[in-house]
Amino acid sequence: MKKDNFKEVRWLTLVMVILFISSCQSPDKVDFSTQIKPILNKNCITCHGGVKKNAGFSLLFEEEAFADTESGKPAIIPGDAAGSEFIKRLHEEDPELRMPYEKPKLSDEDIDLLTRWIDQGAEWGEHWAYSLPEKVEIPTITDQAGFSPTESSSFLRNGIDNFVLTRLESEQLAPNPPAENNILVRRLALDITGLPPTPQMLNDFNKGNISYETMVDSLLSLNTYGEKWATWWLDLARYADSKGYEKDMGRSIWKYRDWVIKTFNKDLPYDQFTTEQLAGDLLPQPSTDQLIATAFHRNTMNNDEGGTDDEEYRVATVIDRINTTFEVWQSTTIGCVQCHSHPYDPFKHEEYFKLMAFFNNARDEDTPDESPILKFYNKEQQQKVDQVLDWVSKNGDEKSLSVYKNFMQFTEPVYKSHILEEITNGAYDDHASVVLWDKGNCILRNAYTNNAGYVYLKYRSHYDGTIMTIREDDANGPVLGKFTINKSQGYSTSQFPLNRIDKTTDIYIETNNPKAAKEANIMNLYWITFLPDMPGQDKDGWKAVNRSFMETLNAETPSVPIVAENPDYMKRTTQVFDRGSWLSKTDTVEPATPQTLNAWNDKWPKDRLGLSKWIVDKKNPLTARTLVNRVWHQIYGRGLVSTIEDIGSQSEAPSHPALLDWLSLRFMNEHNWSIKALVKEIVMSGTYRQNSESTPEMYQTDPHNELLARGPRIRLGAEQIRDQALAVSGLLSDKMYGPGVMPPQPDGVWQTVYNGAQWEESKGEDRYRRGVYTYLKRTSPYPSFLTFDAGSREVCTIRRTVTNTPLQALVTLNDPVYLEASYHLAKNTQTVDDIDKSITDSYERATYTQITPATLKTLRSLYEESLKEFKRNSGSAELYLHFETKPSPELSALTIVANAIMNLDEFLTKA
Repeated sequence: MKKDNFKEVRWLTLVMVILFISSCQSPDKVDFSTQIKPILNKNCITCHGGVKKNAGFSLLFEEEAFADTESGKPAIIPGDAAGSEFIKRLHEEDPELRMPYEKPKLSDEDIDLLTRWIDQGAEWGEHWAYSLPEKVEIPTITDQAGFSPTESSSFLRNGIDNFVLTRLESEQLAPNPPAENNILVRRLALDITGLPPTPQMLNDFNKGNISYETMVDSLLSLNTYGEKWATWWLDLARYADSKGYEKDMGRSIWKYRDWVIKTFNKDLPYDQFTTEQLAGDLLPQPSTDQLIATAFHRNTMNNDEGGTDDEEYRVATVIDRINTTFEVWQSTTIGCVQCHSHPYDPFKHEEYFKLMAFFNNARDEDTPDESPILKFYNKEQQQKVDQVLDWVSKNGDEKSLSVYKNFMQFTEPVYKSHILEEITNGAYDDHASVVLWDKGNCILRNAYTNNAGYVYLKYRSHYDGTIMTIREDDANGPVLGKFTINKSQGYSTSQFPLNRIDKTTDIYIETNNPKAAKEANIMNLYWITFLPDMPGQDKDGWKAVNRSFMETLNAETPSVPIVAENPDYMKRTTQVFDRGSWLSKTDTVEPATPQTLNAWNDKWPKDRLGLSKWIVDKKNPLTARTLVNRVWHQIYGRGLVSTIEDIGSQSEAPSHPALLDWLSLRFMNEHNWSIKALVKEIVMSGTYRQNSESTPEMYQTDPHNELLARGPRIRLGAEQIRDQALAVSGLLSDKMYGPGVMPPQPDGVWQTVYNGAQWEESKGEDRYRRGVYTYLKRTSPYPSFLTFDAGSREVCTIRRTVTNTPLQALVTLNDPVYLEASYHLAKNTQTVDDIDKSITDSYERATYTQITPATLKTLRSLYEESLKEFKRNSGSAELYLHFETKPSPELSALTIVANAIMNLDEFLTKA
C-alpha cells in the first residue's frame, strides 16, 4: 500500500471510530429548570397546573406530573418518550387532539428537548432560586480581557468586578473608563444619601485630600443615609399617614417611619431588622422600639366606613400581611395561592393557610380606634406607670408584671364590642361600640374571666344611675357583679367588683335605667376585659397604686398602632378558604411553611417569631438574594434579576447568577447582614465607577445595561428630585423626625369627607423638609410625587414604574416648590455685573457639571428674552414670584433660567 493511501485509510478509520463513539454516547443532558420548565410554563401550565388539571393531568408538582391521569395511566413515562401520551399529543396533526390545545404547535426544537428529557429519565429539577450554594468562587482574570495593565487595575477594584469582567469577556465587550470625579461624586452622594454632595467634598476629592473610600464611609455615616434608604423601605412597608378606603381618616403612625430612618442609620443587621418588624412584640421583654417596629404590619388599610363587616376587613389585613411578607422578603408572588395552588411555582393552596395561621392571631380587628396602640406617656404619667410596675414587681411574679406592663402600654387583651351577640334593646353603632338602652342586654360568648375580682369596661355613659348587672351564662345565671354607672365626661375606663370564677363561660350583660326615655342611648360600651388582680391588695398603699393604674388607663397620650398577639385563651382557629373566600371555610390547619423552601427547625415557636427566624435562617435561599437584588436595583435601576418582584420560575434569569449568589453569601456570612456593608461593596467596585455614557453600538447590543459595561444612569425618584431642588437652592431643612408635614401644593387638590380635614400648608422650616416627611393621604397623595411615579401605598410597592410624561415637566416648571427653589438658586448665585457668571454658577451648582459655551449661550438668550418681558410688563414679576415683595426684573429673569436648569436631564438624572 502506498504511503498516501495508508494515511487516507488511517484517517477514515479515525473518523469512523469518532463517529461510532459519538453515536454510543447520549446527547447532552437536558436541564429541567432552565430548559424544560420554561416550555411547560409558557405552553402547558394554564390548562395543566395549579388552577386547572384538565384530564387529571398537572405539570406543577413532580408527584402530579407522573401520576395516573383520567385515562388510568400516566401521561409521562420516564425513560420512554415514545410511549408517553404527553409526547404523542405534541406530534398530533388533528387540532382537537394536539397539545397545546388551540395554540400553535410547539417548535421542533421544543419537542426534541421534551422528548430527550423524558428519554433521559424525566428528572424533575429545582428552580435555581430555591437552593443556595455553600460557596461561590471569584472568577480568576488571567488575560485581563485584552486590557493593558493600567486599564485592568482601574476597573478591578473588588470581587464584583471579576464576575462582571468575566461576563463582558464572554460577550467580547470591554467596560467603560472611570467616570470623571464630579460625575462620580454626585452619583455616589445621590445613591447613598439621596442628596447632592457638598462642594467641599468634591473639592477635597479633586485635590486628593480624601480617598474614594473615605468619601464613601463619610456619606454612609450621615443621617441623610437613613432618610434616603427609608424612602425605599416605606414603599415596601406601604407606609402612609391615612387609613385608606372611603373615609381615609388620618393615622398617627409616623413613629414607625422614624424608627426605619434611625434603624438604617445605626445599621441594624437585616436579620434583626426583619425579626423586629415581623415579631418584635414576641421577643423577650420587648423594648419600645421593638414594639414600634411591628407597625410594619399595621400599615395595612383600615375600613372605618359604616356598614362594613369588621371580620371581613380583619381577614383582608391578614391576607395582605401574608402577601406582603412574601413579596418583601422572598420575592414570591404568593397572593394567588389564596384561591388555588400557584400556577407556576411549587406552592400549594393549603400552604397559604398554614402561613395565615402565623398571622391570624394579631389583636387588631379593623376597629376605628386601631387598637392595639402603643401609648407614649409624658413625664408625669410615666411616673405613675413606673409606680404601678414597681408595686407589681415587688408583690407579684413575672407573669403578672407582664400583664400589667402590656395593659398600660397598649391596653390588650380586651373583648371588643363588635363580638357581642344577641343585643336586645340596643344596637351595634358601627363606631366600635354597642349602644344599650333601658332594659338592654347582650352576651359575650366564651369569655375567660381570669379569676378576676374586677371587670374593666371602656364606655361613654349619658345618664346617671344606670344599673349594670353581669351574669354567668344567661339572663337566669348567677350574678357575678352589679354596680351603678353614672354619666361620664367623654370616654371612661372603669373598674367594677366581680365575683371570682376561673373558667371560660358566656357573660350576660344587662343595663337598667328607668329614668331614661324609651330607646334613649344610656351608654356606649366599647370593650370589656378581665385582668388578674393586682397583687398586694392586703398591703398599705395598694389603693393609691390602683388609683394610679386607673389614671394611666384614662390618660390621653400620643400613640402608634402596633401588632400584639392573642393570649392562648383568645387564640383563633385558622381554616382553609374554599377558592379563597373567607365565608367558605373548610379544613383546620396549623402554622407551617412551604415544603419547597428551607426546612422548619422544631426549636422555633409556631408563631410570627418562629416565622421570622425561618425567613432569616441562612438556609433560606430567597431572603438574602431578594435583599441583594433590590439594593442592586436601587443603585443601578435594574436588578441582577430584572424582575425584582419575582424570582420564581416565571422570573427573568439572573444576568450574573454567580455574582448574585456570591453577594448573597457575603451579605449573610461576612457582612453579618449589614446593609451599609453591602452598599459600600457595590459602590466601591470598578463596575460602579464606570462612565455611564453609551454609544449607539453599545445601546444596540445592551440597551438595558444588563452586562454592566457602563455606569448606572437613571432618573431620580420623586422625593429625590424635590429634595435636590431644595438642596441646591439652599432651602432644604435638616430637621428630622416627627409628624408628617404639608409643603406647598396647588389649591383644591386635597379634599376629605366626614372630618373636614384640610391641607394646612406647613410654616417655617417644615415647609422645606425632605420628601420622606411629606404627609401621605392614600386617596390624595402629594401630587408632584404622584406625577413622578411615587405611589399611594395602599399595598406593598416593590418597584416604582418609571414613566416619562409632559406632566412631569409641568410640575418642575410650575409647582410652587420648584418655583421657590428656582428663585432662591437664582438669588444665591446672582452677580449683578456679570450675568454669565450668575448663569454659570447656577448651572454648576445644580448639576455639578461645567457649563459648555453652547449651553451658556442658550441660557443667556433665555435670560435676555425673559428680562425684556419682565421690563415690558411691570406687574409680571410680582405675579410670577408671588411670594416675594417687588422682585427685580433681573432676578425674575434669572429665576426663569434657574427653573430651566432644574428641568434639564443633567439635573433630573443620576449619570
